Amino acid sequence: MTGEALQISPANDPRGSPAKEQQAAGVGILLQIMMLVLSFVLGHVLRRHKFYYLPEASASLLIGLIVGALANISNTETNIRAWFNFHEEFFFLFLLPPIIFQSGFSLSPKPFFSNFGAIVTFAIFGTFLASMVTGILVYLGGVMFLMYRLPFVECLMFGALISATDPVTVLSIFQELGTDMNLYALVFGESVLNDAMAISLYRTMSLVRSHASSGQNFFMVIVRFLETFVGSMSAGVGVGFISALLFKYAGLDIDNLQNLECCLFVLFPYFSYMLAEGLGLSGIVSILFTGIVMKRYTFSNLSENSQRFVSAFFHLISSLAETFVFIYMGFDIAMEKHSWSHLGFIFFSILFIIVARAANVFSCAYLVNLARPAHRQIPLKHQQALWYSGLRGAMAFALALQSVHDLPEGHGQTIFTATTAIVVLTVLLIGGSTGTMLEALQVVGDAHDGHLGENFEGNNGYAAPYDEGSTSGNKLKMKLKEFRKRGPTAQLQKIEFPWPQLTVIPETSRKQDEVRFVDNCLEMIVMLAS
Repeated sequence: MTGEALQISPANDPRGSPAKEQQAAGVGILLQIMMLVLSFVLGHVLRRHKFYYLPEASASLLIGLIVGALANISNTETNIRAWFNFHEEFFFLFLLPPIIFQSGFSLSPKPFFSNFGAIVTFAIFGTFLASMVTGILVYLGGVMFLMYRLPFVECLMFGALISATDPVTVLSIFQELGTDMNLYALVFGESVLNDAMAISLYRTMSLVRSHASSGQNFFMVIVRFLETFVGSMSAGVGVGFISALLFKYAGLDIDNLQNLECCLFVLFPYFSYMLAEGLGLSGIVSILFTGIVMKRYTFSNLSENSQRFVSAFFHLISSLAETFVFIYMGFDIAMEKHSWSHLGFIFFSILFIIVARAANVFSCAYLVNLARPAHRQIPLKHQQALWYSGLRGAMAFALALQSVHDLPEGHGQTIFTATTAIVVLTVLLIGGSTGTMLEALQVVGDAHDGHLGENFEGNNGYAAPYDEGSTSGNKLKMKLKEFRKRGPTAQLQKIEFPWPQLTVIPETSRKQDEVRFVDNCLEMIVMLAS
């Protein structure tokens, strides 16, 4: 809602009564909780019946749209509706950090880092290419009078914000259907780094627009982006290593300090995010790499109870934040004022982002395949799935809402309306048809054992062909190799062997002699089996 919509007469001003204002706040929060409960229950029912045409994110967006439309046509009090306004500051500072941190914290390292070169190519070069193609096409469309004309820099700002993909819906269906682990790693990694790239590009273009008279050239734009990205990544990695050193040498992993241990662990990600934002960098890039580093180096220094707690805690708040974002966004879309007078801008923008997404995916895949051997190249069906999964979501919506304040009257509103239409169409149509697309491309069930991240070796990109004829001795050697990689301080888990009713279950221990004993036992078993 705009500022004018929030104005009410002094006689009916509810802010004169604190009790009434508190009551309105309670009603607003109660409605939000009810919509969250409804979204989770509906999502569970849809997943249980394997109804992939309406994913959980799409259902949450629809719930927000319906409730927002009902509130808009009813006589709902203004101070109650004010609790549902989408504030980009609230989104960036409170809802987004747990989502991004959980993305990095839950990252499967093997498929991600095995495809890291391809992911960086898609996320950085591909996003830059897509934003440039979109901006140039939108500008040319305005010059040719096909759509509403915007200045060139504002077209590039629109291209930057609309290039932010949000495949929450697609990834959830990928997990449900057991899609190939390499494809999942590409979509997941590209989407996470893509958000940070889109924000950096948007802020850089906004800076160029505000200093247009200084004659800032394209080279300075690139330098500014690299400063932001590298600085943010360095801040995130630095905070992650500081946390690892603290938990390793502070001796917090004892029974009576678990509460302190968990509190410190939860605070470090927010410290990383706010540090980067305070320095004028990208908090998303910073907290993403903090999550990756803390999972790799800090998590193993926690006690077992703290490990279970922080894993469940971040999964919980990220799930709540993701669901609330789609409800929040749907409600605000129904309540905001939109500029529907430029339908041509919306129509051609949709066509242009389809073309730009294709230029991103297929050109980057071509470059990646040039540098890879034949057995590691990205197949065409995975490229098509990657192109199709580029739906737009909360990040593009938040940046578009910010553009209303950054751009002149009319320009920002046009961009916001076009982005809103694109977000709704992609989340509902692309999200609902993802299952059909995966079946048509025959990429469902490509992961042989259903677990993402297995069948990877070293720094190889795509997994080696699945070998069903491996001997028991080879499997035991692989188990022993995996056991040795864990190190003496890692938690030892149940190790199952190929023949029935023969398992070795080492007890969790930090003592070197016990670990050496188990290692020797496994070596003896391997020798006998060979």
